[in-house]
Amino acid sequence: MNSGRSGRLVLTARLATARRAVELLDRKQRALAVECERLELVAGRAAEDFERKARTAALWLRRSNALDGERTLLASLPEATVEVAVEYDVTMGIRHPAGVGVTFGPEPYPAGSSALVQAIREHRTALAAALELAAVQRAVVLLSAELALTRQQQRALQLRWIPKLEQQLTVLVQRLDESEREENVRLRWAARRGHES
Repeated sequence: MNSGRSGRLVLTARLATARRAVELLDRKQRALAVECERLELVAGRAAEDFERKARTAALWLRRSNALDGERTLLASLPEATVEVAVEYDVTMGIRHPAGVGVTFGPEPYPAGSSALVQAIREHRTALAAALELAAVQRAVVLLSAELALTRQQQRALQLRWIPKLEQQLTVLVQRLDESEREENVRLRWAARRGHES
């Protein structure tokens, strides 16, 4: 690196850039923290919703099994598959799941009691809730990882890079000042010698 005035300009520009980067990372960190907190609350509600729906589905399954037996239950398994479409969103440049669309095949015509029909419906509802929970949990994981990385980058700039640049700039300014003083002394000395001649 040039140790003269151009070197000072380069270091000053780098220092300004690093300080601006810290400001931007701080904004990003605050935005991610708010979104992570919101998504954690959503995930908590989704977990409660899924647990409630799973308990209801298990209750209807026990009733159906008691009334219809395991053979009737197995014979009523749906043949069609479930289609899941994950919707995505972007927060501070991070792509993450924002929701899930679930499309079930046609309801089977079970050869059992109304408890079996209700068990099938409750299990579909529980599956949709489980998929919503998985999507929001994945979003929390992705945004939390980005938040941790952003904090790490900000700390690295604040604790290592900026102090290093400030130290380099201080040393360079001291050298320039010393060089300038030496030049002034030489000029005065040369001027005195010129007057003495």
